[in-house]
Amino acid sequence: MKNTRWLCGVALATLSCAAPALGQEKIGGVCYIVDDPDTPELDLMCYEGEVILVPGNRARDLQLADYTGSASIVAPEQIEQRQIRDIADVLRDVPGVAVSSVAGQTQLRLRGSEANHVLVLVDGIEVSDPFAGEFDIGALQAEIGSRVEVLRGPQSALYGTDSIGGVIAYESGAFSGFGGRIEAGTNDTFNGAMRWGMDKGGVRASLSGTIVSTDGEPNARGGSRDIGRDSYTFAGKLAADVTDTLTLRAIARYVLTEGQFNDQDFNPASPTFGFVIDSPGTRFENEAIYALVGARLETLDERWTHDLSVQIADITRDTFGPFGPSNSSEGDRLKASYVSAFRLADEHTLTFAADWERERFRNTTPGGFAFNGRRQIKNTGLVGEYRYDGERFDFSAALRHDFNDRFADETTFRIGAGYRVTDTTRVRASAGSGIKNPGFFELFGFVDGRFIGNADLQPEKSTSWEIGLDQDVGDAARLSVTYFNAELEDEIFTTFPPPTFTATPANAATKSKQQGVEVALSASLSPQWSVNAAYSYVDAEENGVAEVRRPESIASAALTWTHPQDKASATLVVRHNGEAVDLAFTDPSFVPVRAVLDDYTLVNLNARVKLAEGINGFGRIENLLDERYEQVFSFVSPGRTAVIGIEARF
Repeated sequence: MKNTRWLCGVALATLSCAAPALGQEKIGGVCYIVDDPDTPELDLMCYEGEVILVPGNRARDLQLADYTGSASIVAPEQIEQRQIRDIADVLRDVPGVAVSSVAGQTQLRLRGSEANHVLVLVDGIEVSDPFAGEFDIGALQAEIGSRVEVLRGPQSALYGTDSIGGVIAYESGAFSGFGGRIEAGTNDTFNGAMRWGMDKGGVRASLSGTIVSTDGEPNARGGSRDIGRDSYTFAGKLAADVTDTLTLRAIARYVLTEGQFNDQDFNPASPTFGFVIDSPGTRFENEAIYALVGARLETLDERWTHDLSVQIADITRDTFGPFGPSNSSEGDRLKASYVSAFRLADEHTLTFAADWERERFRNTTPGGFAFNGRRQIKNTGLVGEYRYDGERFDFSAALRHDFNDRFADETTFRIGAGYRVTDTTRVRASAGSGIKNPGFFELFGFVDGRFIGNADLQPEKSTSWEIGLDQDVGDAARLSVTYFNAELEDEIFTTFPPPTFTATPANAATKSKQQGVEVALSASLSPQWSVNAAYSYVDAEENGVAEVRRPESIASAALTWTHPQDKASATLVVRHNGEAVDLAFTDPSFVPVRAVLDDYTLVNLNARVKLAEGINGFGRIENLLDERYEQVFSFVSPGRTAVIGIEARF
């Protein structure tokens, strides 16, 4: 691990001698400092929101200002200002998002939904593991120039299963030139990133690589075993304009994550039964390959577009104990999509989409006592969408029907409207339904006898509605407030039936309800000061009992100062998670008991200074107050860490 880290570090350092300055995203309600050549001082420029919301519709041509639901965009500038290395960290600053992390698995929950109810797209590729039905967001590292878009609320009418809670779309962005950074810090941390890009003669290409590596800290209460991690990501993008109307594109991504983890103590005679304990020799290795090829054709003077794409995802997960491999799985997805969008007039758009998907899973755990053949599920979805984007009034309606070879066919919908009451005030409302098919993990279970699958599980179904207000305050700030209400039927939960009390999933006969309020504020206080803040109140209950790992209150604020000549900058980020409930297996019957996770507040501080043209030095302190906290029962999260580094862009 050490040698690999050193060799990759040398390679990244060699490539980090150049890169361009990032082009700024123009997000509605946000103001930016711009250098006016006609005046010696820096001016404040505000933009009206003409930015494309990539996952907001299947045609990928929707402006953020016209979206009728709830959406947030984390721009490249914000990721850079907060010195984000794991994308999961910046998602803690998005309303409605709850993040919980342990070694080898970081989960997202949107609006109180379950972690496998969130669809994650990376450069348009669906990246969830078919085995678990969710994506480990902790394996997604921030590339130079990347951005994140979050749609909250059910999106099954556009994307099918997996999107009851919403969609997280990560875009690696466009780039021209060279750039890179290297940094080192406490816990023997080493991180690095490089990127090369070109845009010439109708050809756009980029290559990128990131490394996130640390020896870590103990994560067991009173433990001494450091839990380290090494994560490597290499990606490439290519797009070529074959003619004025035809564009071909290709995307590829490889991710390897290696690390240690600790087991829980399941010795009934032990005083630490059910708690995480130091477990020497336990480690994991996750490897993923993603790829997409596509073609886009524009006809009738760009009024009618056609997009055809094929994508693959191949994920291998292996865990190891003191005596060798202990658990392994392989999951893969093949998906083909066709999207046709026809603009009837400047305000009216009709979109048709067809998706064919095959997911496969194979249990590769050694031992010979488990079925190791491949299991698969196929699904075909047909989507129709109408959108009206007027000067003051916006309307959208989508309907999808899915044909599944294992589960009953389903139809989902989404409808929304927005109205600009004044030039600075917009109200919006939407409603929709969602569906989540059981995953291979729930259908067929573990192989070690601790979790038995249930092949008779039915899909989970959700309906929800929301109403929101977007208010511009002067020319320098925007305040958004949203109330949402959702109801989930046939929720899949884990039961422990006697006499063996072995865990197995089942569909709940009762309903799960989620409701809450989301608040987001983005403001420029002066040419040098800006602030972004978010607050979420989420009441998520199943049959009147609070759902686990969903804090009622989550808040964050990021305050950024920039030198008038951009010679330096600093950002202070404060994040608060309220009290939450989790399950603890501390009873020898293995039936879980409910435990309370205390609230916690994290403070991060970072700074950047310009050393020369295109070269910056930077540093940050995370968990400045050395807060001791748990995101999951008895898994202790890291304490204070510090990092310094250098970056170059030409």
